[in-house]
Amino acid sequence: MKAAYLILPQEKLERVKDYLLERLKECDLCPRCCRVNRLKEEKGFCETGRFAVVSSAFLHFGEERELVGRGGSGTIFFSYCNLKCIYCQNYTISHLGEGRVVSAEELSSLMLYLQHEGAENINFVTPTHVIAQIVEALCIAIEKGLRLPLVYNTGGYDRGDILKLLDGIFDIYMPDIKYSSNKVGKELSEAGNYWEIVKEAVVQMHQQVGDLKVEDGVAQRGLLVRHLVLPNRLAGSFCVLDFIKELSPLTFVNIMDQYRPCYRAREIQELGRRITSEEYEEVLDYARKTGLIVR
Repeated sequence: MKAAYLILPQEKLERVKDYLLERLKECDLCPRCCRVNRLKEEKGFCETGRFAVVSSAFLHFGEERELVGRGGSGTIFFSYCNLKCIYCQNYTISHLGEGRVVSAEELSSLMLYLQHEGAENINFVTPTHVIAQIVEALCIAIEKGLRLPLVYNTGGYDRGDILKLLDGIFDIYMPDIKYSSNKVGKELSEAGNYWEIVKEAVVQMHQQVGDLKVEDGVAQRGLLVRHLVLPNRLAGSFCVLDFIKELSPLTFVNIMDQYRPCYRAREIQELGRRITSEEYEEVLDYARKTGLIVR
């Protein structure tokens, strides 16, 4: 299956690029709507200016098997984030900004390098706050021979109207639906409207790419949802799964059990321990009962 952006007219991709870059002048590309001029290196919530900051780029064999295939997922980790999860396991990247600033040319070179190394896809981790920079680099990479499917690997705090602009660019959307409570979203991620935002975003993603399509064990196009189980049912997992089931009972869902108290998690009493096997199994059982495709 040909990558979506290879079918999209180049003129349309250029228009999307120009539009997204223009919006950096008074940035409202994510729900934070900080209105800072990132083209002049003003920085808002995501602490990122004109250019993206990249922490690492490598062949990742620890992702979902549908992404890994034989060659690995060509993963590009962006520094900073538009969420401030107090339990983030990668807080040195997402909060402290470990990484280096890259130009559009350098970012395109990373995509091409991963393709050359045998990656099954290009997997953009935490792309929301740098979507303009990604599309800018993509335009360059296509001209130099990029052909792999693109993965939008996000925390889910994305604007639906911005995602709509990306229709025909990304092949696979992989949102992490964190919570089904705005109150919890505010307390743990400084996102008091998280549940409304993520629902709208995931609906838009599914409208664009549909259910996950896998060929020879490798994902080609579609939606793959992640959900991390938190202690003391803080994530509202059952409600999250009900929403996913309503969206499509054929949705691929990865119920994740790797929570551990990192960064400032111990400031919240309910987050101060790992999850129990019982907490994980009850969510897993519920997901299976709904008929969802559990990975």
